[in-house]
Amino acid sequence: MFAVVVNHEEQYSVWPTDQEIPAGWRAEGTRGTRDECLARIGEVWTDLRPLSARP
Repeated sequence: MFAVVVNHEEQYSVWPTDQEIPAGWRAEGTRGTRDECLARIGEVWTDLRPLSARP
């Protein structure tokens, strides 16, 4: 099982649920298979630039 995680720059990643989420990241709320999590990231992360680089 995996979880979708997001950092303060609104960058997304997939993280194993049996491991502690690293500092600077938080759970987004989606859990499932790696493919399910990647599909969710594809839906919500449409602007790949870090938040600080966006206009």
